[in-house]
Amino acid sequence: MRRDFLYFVITKISFILNKLMQVTKREFIKGLEDHDVDLIRKIPKSDLHSHSKFGCRRESLEKWIGHPVQKPPEKMKNLEAMIEYTDLYLNRFLKTRKGVEFSTQASLKQNLYDGVELLEMSIDSSFVHYYKNHEIGLIRHIEETHKNIAPEMRFKPEIGMVRERDIKEISRQVEPCIESGYFHGIDLYGIESARTPDTYKALFRKAKTKGMKLKAHVGEFGDAESVRHTVEILELDEVQHGIGAAGSKEVMRWLRDNNIRLNVCPTSNVMLSRVESIGVHPMRVLFDHGVNITINTDDIMIFDQSVSDEYLNLYKAKLFSATELDRIRMNGLACQNA
Repeated sequence: MRRDFLYFVITKISFILNKLMQVTKREFIKGLEDHDVDLIRKIPKSDLHSHSKFGCRRESLEKWIGHPVQKPPEKMKNLEAMIEYTDLYLNRFLKTRKGVEFSTQASLKQNLYDGVELLEMSIDSSFVHYYKNHEIGLIRHIEETHKNIAPEMRFKPEIGMVRERDIKEISRQVEPCIESGYFHGIDLYGIESARTPDTYKALFRKAKTKGMKLKAHVGEFGDAESVRHTVEILELDEVQHGIGAAGSKEVMRWLRDNNIRLNVCPTSNVMLSRVESIGVHPMRVLFDHGVNITINTDDIMIFDQSVSDEYLNLYKAKLFSATELDRIRMNGLACQNA
């Protein structure tokens, strides 16, 4: 009797959840078809490729510092050009403890406003320098920010590291963060050619033993083989960008068969001159070859596009249908270890 009752309750809950999902799907599709970004914002979505330092609108930074900042060019030659822009116009405000705390708080507010239910956001390992008790102080700040601003959000902070920095310094910062057990994942970014993935193998193995999600930026400017090589060397769970994989059917098949997700950032790829326009973005090729993809922001402060904006951009460009975009949206929300 009790078993029958439990079965009835579970079935009823399942029915109700399915109904809610169908309603949400219809609303999301309607938002795309009507070009209604306000409606799209109300629909749950994920952002699995975001950096806390640049995770809010530029207007938020301007309000905080009290004056305008120079806008980035509509097109930049490469990642080095973006780094030059951030060094000239943004880092003077953000490379302090106050700047770190402003950007973390503003990023969570931005994502909450945009309907992001699941946020995986990298926190750069260099931020520990701004706290006397290093990783403990940084973790305390992140925890309090999450609790005070968006406690209902599934927030999964990742510890991030830049390839261009000295590996010994990175290790001193990252290892305690791994040992803390607080960070959900680890992420490697920066100029892909700066160092080979082997350089970070020990750190990634240590993170794996702690059950952390393993990510790295690769294939943003590199080719398909660089994507596969980095995944194999670092035993990655997911790739940030990875769009170079579209150049090889064999690598796309390998990514599909191994269920390696690519967390793609369309506007970032266009503004950094990796892709000519949204309408010809290679994520269509990746999707058609069965590669697991999600849609994300990268750096909102620079690229000025929220996740909702990115979905609408892809629909307007006719790269994906509304139904396909909803499938991608649901895929992001159901991500591994969410």
